[in-house]
This record gives sequence, C-alpha cells and structure tokens, in this order.
Amino acid sequence: MDATFPTDALTVHHSLLTLDTHIDIPWPTGPGPFEDGPRHVDLPKMRRGGMTAGCFVAYVPQAARSPAGEEAAFARAEAMLLAIRAMGEAGGRAETGIAVTLAVSADEIEAAKRDGLLAVVPAVENGYTIGNDLHRLARFAELGAVYMTITHNGHNALADSANPRADLGDREVEHSGISAFGRTAVAEMNRLGMLVDVAHVSRAAMLQLAECSRTPVVSTHSCIRALCDNPRNLDDVQLDALRDVGGVVQVTAVSAFLRPNAKPEAVTVADFADHIDYAVRRIGIAHVGISSDFDGGGWFTGWKDASESPNITAELLRRGYDRAALSLLWGGNFLRCLRAAEAGAE
Repeated sequence: MDATFPTDALTVHHSLLTLDTHIDIPWPTGPGPFEDGPRHVDLPKMRRGGMTAGCFVAYVPQAARSPAGEEAAFARAEAMLLAIRAMGEAGGRAETGIAVTLAVSADEIEAAKRDGLLAVVPAVENGYTIGNDLHRLARFAELGAVYMTITHNGHNALADSANPRADLGDREVEHSGISAFGRTAVAEMNRLGMLVDVAHVSRAAMLQLAECSRTPVVSTHSCIRALCDNPRNLDDVQLDALRDVGGVVQVTAVSAFLRPNAKPEAVTVADFADHIDYAVRRIGIAHVGISSDFDGGGWFTGWKDASESPNITAELLRRGYDRAALSLLWGGNFLRCLRAAEAGAE
C-alpha cells in the first residue's frame, strides 16, 4: 500500500483518537522533535500520519547490576523524562503549524484529540532504572510516566526477562518469575497509578505480574507467539491471562516478532493485521491494541514511519473492522487500562 491512502480509510483514520503506545526517543543527542528528520517518529510525521498521541519512553538498556550502574540508569531515565516533558511542553512551532501538549492522563490524551493537539505521553522502559529503591518510582510518576516496562533484555532486581543476558552473567532463570522486591514494586506502581508493562518479561514473570497487580497489566509492544515463536511474544495462556485481568496486548511493528527471523523489508501490513486478528479471535476486541516500537526496532513495509499510519487503518477496514472496533484498537483499550490504573491510585 503506497502513501496515497484510500479516501474512506483516511477519513476514518483522522476521526479516530490514534495512540501509539511505545516510541523511543533519540538519546543523548538527535534531531529535534519538530524536525522532519531521519527517524521513524517526529512530530511532522505524526501530524502527516493522523496520529493523536504517542507514549515516548525513557529507555535505558541493561548494564551491570551494581549500585553505580543502577544510579547511572536512574539518572539517565530522569533526564530522558525531563526531555520528553520538554517536548510536550514546547507548545508548538508556528513555522510547522504543529501544536503539541504534554498529556499524563487518559483525560488529557482525550482532550488533546478534541483540541487538535499532538499529545506527548511519558513512560519508562526497564525497571533496572529503579535498582532497589522504590522512591525512584515516585519520581517517575512525578515526571508524568504513565507506565514502566518491568524489564528489558536482561534480568533485573524486579523480574526475569524473556531474553536473559549471558554477557552480563544472567542465568536462564533467576527469580522464577518476579522477585519479592518486584511484588513490592508492583504494589507501589499500583499506589502511584502507574500501569505495569509486561513486555520483555519472562513467561512466568508475566503471569505472576498479571496476578499480583491490583489493576490491569498491559504489554505495550509484543506480538503473538502462535504466529511467530519468539520469546518476546505472548502465547495463548498469556493472552488469556491478560483478558482475565482486563489487560491489553499492543501488537507491535517489530518484524522479527511478526514473522520468524524476518527483516522489515519482507514484512507487510497484512502480517501485522494477522497478529491483530489472532488476538481478537482469542481474547476479544477489548484486549488488543496497536503500537509501533518506532526508533526501537519497529517498522516494516507499509508502516516504515508514523506518516504511514493510515495504512494500518486501511488494512483493518478491509478486513471488516468497523469504526468502533478501530477506536478500541487505536487507543481506546489502552486508555481504559490507564483509567483503571488512575482509579486504583491511593
């Protein structure tokens, strides 16, 4: 599908609140967000692609688990969240015609759609950033992070990862899922109103996180294991667990999660929609969503950057999804989970 989108699909797409739940930011340096640059996501591409909002993540890669390493990880995450906030608080640029706002709640994201603004939503990727210090979660929440991805590639103090890091000394299994500290961290995230993101954790950890969180857990960027056997994907038991706690899987655009060992150039919008179809049939439309993982490895033919987002809507319309279903997939289900997290805060 090329960049000339079908008129009916474009009309529907622009009518929707479209939220991409996982986008990486350039760090430590990179083009400014108002610059139409080489990255897969920037504000001009979001505007051209009819996007309402994006969860921009403070991603910190796994490193040695030492007090110094964890302190550096926290400092980086804090600095990245401040940069994400600054992007949302910039207001806009007259020369681009783009107006932007910081949105740290479901209501604020919906208000951005009503007001015709692009919403910047902060989040954190990798619980390694908190080390063994729960107080760091409060700082993340203070800076507006709506979720934290519990692990990345490599185990941390909270939980086992789906991808252990042998180069960092990881055993295949360390906590047999989540640790006692991880359970305490989940309780604190629930208290603060932050969503628990189970993308990247091991199968055992994901099932335990779903059980112990008081509010629905989400997987902000994963695909379906029945269609692509990758440890980062969710199997049927995991999908059922998400459904049973009211959670959502945000199907993502990483080519190797969509087709085994595939390169982006060999993956299509149809492959992506196949994963959505499977999840909808398995656990229902209320528990499935859309994410890109742009600039974190996500893209494929037909969705190479945010400007091509209407191609996803066009393919789903072709498969029979109506506007109400598309509204759930493109953000409604995630916002429901976010509201549950907000309501559960103490």
